Amino acid sequence: MQRPWLALVSSFVLGILAAAATAQEWPRFRGPNGTGEAADIGLPVPWTDRDYRWKVELSGAGHSSPVVRGDRLFVTSADENDATLWIYCLRTSDGHAVWKREFASKPHPKHKFNGYASSTPAVDDRHVYCLWANPESLTAVALDQADGREVWRRDLGPFVAEHGFGISPIVFEDTVIVSNDQDGASFVAALECATGKTRWQTGRRTEKAGYATPCLWRPEGKAPQLILSSWAQGISSLDPRTGKPNWELPVFQNRTVGSPMIAAGLIFAAAGVGGVGRQMFAVRPGDPDQAIEPKVAYQVEGPLPYVAVPVAKDRLVFLWQDRGVVTCLDAPTGKVLWRERIGGEYFASPIRIGDRLYCPSREGEMVVLAAADTFKLVARFPLGERTHSTPAVAGGTLYLRTASHVMALEGRRASTP
Repeated sequence: MQRPWLALVSSFVLGILAAAATAQEWPRFRGPNGTGEAADIGLPVPWTDRDYRWKVELSGAGHSSPVVRGDRLFVTSADENDATLWIYCLRTSDGHAVWKREFASKPHPKHKFNGYASSTPAVDDRHVYCLWANPESLTAVALDQADGREVWRRDLGPFVAEHGFGISPIVFEDTVIVSNDQDGASFVAALECATGKTRWQTGRRTEKAGYATPCLWRPEGKAPQLILSSWAQGISSLDPRTGKPNWELPVFQNRTVGSPMIAAGLIFAAAGVGGVGRQMFAVRPGDPDQAIEPKVAYQVEGPLPYVAVPVAKDRLVFLWQDRGVVTCLDAPTGKVLWRERIGGEYFASPIRIGDRLYCPSREGEMVVLAAADTFKLVARFPLGERTHSTPAVAGGTLYLRTASHVMALEGRRASTP
C-alpha cells in the first residue's frame, strides 16, 4: 500500500510536471483555449533589439501568429505577389530553421489590410495543422513536426469572401476543428488528426464571412461545448465530439472578426463593420443536459473592439479597441472600472503576462499596461516593423512576429499563473 505522504508528494510532482509541460506550449491562436494568458516571466520593459535571444527574417510577409510546442516554433508567411505560402519550423533555442515547406496558391482579391498568411497554425504532440484559401479551395494540411513531411491534405471546397481568408484551426482531443464561415456554403468540420478524414460536419447559416476562431467552454462535471460566433447565428454552441448543435443566441447585426473568449463564467463576443466594433455581449452559456437556455448577462456599451480579442485577469476583462481605446470591465457585472484612450491602431490582440498587458500596434509600437482595476501605462516603445500579429509565450520566452520577422525575448524568471 502506498504511504499517504508518498502519494501526496507524487501528486505534487505530477502537478509541477503538468504545469511545466503546459508552460512549454502555445498551441493555437492566442494560446491555450484562446485565452491569451501566461505566467509572469520577468520580461525587461522596455526592450530593444539587443535584448532578443534571436531574430529571424522570414520570406515574404504575414499576419499569422507563432505557435509553440516544446522546442519548436511554427509560423507561416506568404509571397504577396503570387500567394505562395511558406510554413516554417524554427528551433526555439536559437531560431534555426529546422525545416521549411512551400505550398502554391493563387492570387485573389482580399482586404488591403489582409494577407495570404493570416491564419495561425495549431499543434498537438505530433503534427502542425495549417489552413489557407482562395476562391477555388479551402485547404487543410497536417505536417509532421519532426521533418515537415506532409501527413495529409484536404480540399474543403470553395471559399468565397470579399476580404480573403483568416480563420485559424484548433485541436480538440483527436480532431482538428475548422470553422468555415464564408459568403458561400458555411460549415464547421472536425477532421481526424491522424488521417484528415471528416469525423463530423455541421452546416451553418450564412450572412457575411467571419473570421472568429472558436474556443471551448468546459463546465465542471459537464460535457465540453464548442463556442462559435458569427453574424448569422450569433453566439452558439456545438458538441465538439459530434457536431450536434446545443444552443444559439442570434444577437448580432454585423460581421464577426474577433474571436469569442471566456472569463468569469461568461462568453464575451463582438461584431462590427467598417473597422469598428458595434456590438459586444456577455453571455451565460446554456446547459443542454438540464435544458437551460443561454442568456445575455449584459451588453457592453462604448468604444468596442472589432478585430482585437479581449483578455482577462481574475474578474477583470480588458477590451482593446482597434482604434486605441482600452476599457477595463468588472466581468461579472459589466461595470466599467476605467476607460482610457492610449492612441494607435491595432489588429493584434492583447495578451496578459502576469500582471501586465502587452499589445503591439499596427505600426509596430509595443504598448504595456498594468492588468489592474486602475489604469497605468507601464511603457510604450518601437518594435521596428509593422505588425498585425498577436504575440505568443512559452517556456519563459515571449515570441513576437512582425510583418517579416520572428523574435524571441527571454524572461528573467517564471512563476505560477
